[in-house]
Amino acid sequence: MKIEESSALFEESREYFPGGVNSPVRAFGSVGGVPVFVKRAAGSHIYDEDGNEYIDYVNSWGPCILGHAWGPVVEAVREACFDGLSFGAPTGKELVLGKLIKECIPSVEMMRMVSSGTEAVMSAVRAARGYTGRDKIIKFKGCYHGHSDGLLVKAGSGALTGSAPDSAGVPLSYTQHTLLAQYNSEESVKKLFKEFPDAIAAVVVEPVAANMGLVAPKAGFLEFLRDITTRYGALLIFDEVITGFRMGLGGAQGYYGVTPDMTTLGKIVGGGMPMGVYGGRKEIMEVVSPAGKVYQAGTLSGNPIATAAGIVTIKTLMEHPEIYPSLEEKAGRLVKALQESLPRVQVNQAGSLFSVFFTENPVVDYDTALTSDTVKYAKYFHYLLEHGIYTAPSQFEILFLSAVHTDEDIEKTCGVIKEAAGILD
Repeated sequence: MKIEESSALFEESREYFPGGVNSPVRAFGSVGGVPVFVKRAAGSHIYDEDGNEYIDYVNSWGPCILGHAWGPVVEAVREACFDGLSFGAPTGKELVLGKLIKECIPSVEMMRMVSSGTEAVMSAVRAARGYTGRDKIIKFKGCYHGHSDGLLVKAGSGALTGSAPDSAGVPLSYTQHTLLAQYNSEESVKKLFKEFPDAIAAVVVEPVAANMGLVAPKAGFLEFLRDITTRYGALLIFDEVITGFRMGLGGAQGYYGVTPDMTTLGKIVGGGMPMGVYGGRKEIMEVVSPAGKVYQAGTLSGNPIATAAGIVTIKTLMEHPEIYPSLEEKAGRLVKALQESLPRVQVNQAGSLFSVFFTENPVVDYDTALTSDTVKYAKYFHYLLEHGIYTAPSQFEILFLSAVHTDEDIEKTCGVIKEAAGILD
């Protein structure tokens, strides 16, 4: 496989961008080698600057659930562009999209549109603090909620494969009110509420942890979080930036039947365009400016191009509920191939979301995720890449399928996975 053009672009990019990239995991730092520079994408495939073709299981980290460059979304974006790219003023499209989101996720009685998942979670936490009059929040080790200062503590995803799990440049004072618990550990949460019974504004959690690899909630864990936050007068925030509209129209809260006070959503609600949403019970959201005293603003919030793409995406998902069981079935076939072919691995799955861990230990939280052999994962990753399969360039990311991944795509991928076992013994 030739990568001369990607190599040249990467080398030149180092002069312009930190590490040569505009988001850390893209640099291939944890797997080594030269990152793929994507030139275009269509359906379930991406094509790099050297002309190599790959079956894509990254899907822009989730939002391309209908496939890359899907015709109706592209057409909606094209038509919206002719009306103007940005107004900094209200539009009817915002209302249409908001109604669709509320119809699918009833707990989001009122919402605010923003431009990213990071902004959504940061703003939800601020609103929770404003509503409760409390300062402290609980987050979980290995759960990633964007790169806002107060939440970048024992973060997952790209932070796990950098030089440290936390970030330089974050003053200690910014995180003094961030309390850390262990995902799937009820005792760790009980201990914090016992120590700070009247000071915790919210618990923020990925209902399915997806930034330390895929770690599903243990039976009863989400119900426990619902009960304990209610008991202590704190809010429960589900960060559904990844799970929202991925695990079903109702997200993880619909999948597991647990209703949070607030929800955050990511770029899938913008059809893959830069977008995020935070929302929840009406009385909570009414503390947000201009209705209330919690300030948050954004010129590109509810951008007309993103809302146009989001409307088509969500309407399509609503009109075709068969997409979700199909995605889960395809994921199941890949999971089976991983389990049967690779020696000494753990494969976790929730709905159509899944990941493989190169460890013999069951992975149920941050600490067990860190037992994974990242060197072995890098070998596996590069074998797949060289054979036309593009997966996450990090042990601690998950894989995403689209509605247009074909049986041929799945069969080819299963075959390459089986072949990869020979280099891992």
